[in-house]
Amino acid sequence: MNIASGWKKPTAGIALLAAAALTASCSSGNAATGNAGASKATTSATPQAPTITISPAEGSAKVSPDKKIVITASGGTLDEITVQAGTSDDEITGTYNADKTRWVSKGTLKPSTGYTVSAKSGVTTATSAFTTIKPERELQVADVTPNAKGETLGVGAPIIVTFNQPVTQKAAIERALSVKAEKPVKGAWRWINDTVVIYRTATYWPAHQKVTFTADIEGVKAGKGTYGVKDYTANLKIGAKVISKVDTKKHMMYVYKDGKRVQTMRISAGMATTREYTTTSGVHLTMERGNPVRMISPGRKKGDPGYYDVMINHAVRISNSGEYVHAKDNVWAQGVRNVSHGCVNARPDQARWFYSTMQRGDVVDITGTDRELEWNNGWGFWQMPFSQWKKGSAL
Repeated sequence: MNIASGWKKPTAGIALLAAAALTASCSSGNAATGNAGASKATTSATPQAPTITISPAEGSAKVSPDKKIVITASGGTLDEITVQAGTSDDEITGTYNADKTRWVSKGTLKPSTGYTVSAKSGVTTATSAFTTIKPERELQVADVTPNAKGETLGVGAPIIVTFNQPVTQKAAIERALSVKAEKPVKGAWRWINDTVVIYRTATYWPAHQKVTFTADIEGVKAGKGTYGVKDYTANLKIGAKVISKVDTKKHMMYVYKDGKRVQTMRISAGMATTREYTTTSGVHLTMERGNPVRMISPGRKKGDPGYYDVMINHAVRISNSGEYVHAKDNVWAQGVRNVSHGCVNARPDQARWFYSTMQRGDVVDITGTDRELEWNNGWGFWQMPFSQWKKGSAL
């Protein structure tokens, strides 16, 4: 029985009796099993509104672009979040934890940019405006080779990326680089120096496909005071599988396209009287072409023995040590003797055909000499085993 129920104006006697009963109950040795008729006092409080915390806090300046935006809610869940960069329409995305009380941004922030953050939890809203740091040095992709407009590449082609600033935090930048192919094949990056990194596949690219290179470097720290300021994308096209095999002992060159022989050429290679005049053996790649190309004997001046200064037609470069596949009218030697200064020369009409059909990155595999092509001589990257190549990665 609730002694207070239904009583508005109790008489004095009854009120005193009730007071006595309550006093007896409260003084019992076991409060949990005391007078069953005792009442329990109850109160009702207004629920507190959720609180929201945003980091970086309002007014923060010189925020590092690799810092994450973190929003937390106490006493409620996060209902709405908006993060806007400067005056652009780009919004930063992020992920929630399981109970939606915490949100963390994805990726990096843009350098030299003001950000506005707003969040809502129940009836509570919060905002924060902050600015990211201006880099001392701005990192960008200066060049990707080979990547001429409309160019089709050979199956041996590397992806050579050159930056405009030295990169000391190479692992961070390398993580921001990606290569996606329609016909995927294993590959790895190798840093040549602080500004150049090269991607090479473990085996030749599968022919006839598209490859996309992406550098998501905006906001990535590349070194002290150095941050990426602009992303970069290159769409590459891999063409037919063109493999040329040169046998300097038999003085022959065979060209295969997608597995089918399409050209047989009598050639003359380096005379091999000196190392300089010896054609290098190994896997070469076609690098560039010119018609004509001026060729001058290295390390000699006019009047010296062996000096030459000539213009050569339909020349395709295959190394940095002066080797080309080019036209030459000494057909008497082609297929018979090696008489060149190190280049592979062929009949003018066939050299013109090779010049016209080559793709940068086509394979020219030369055998028969005792001078090996160095892996860093031109695009001789296939001379290095892939197991060794990938050790040049920063990851």
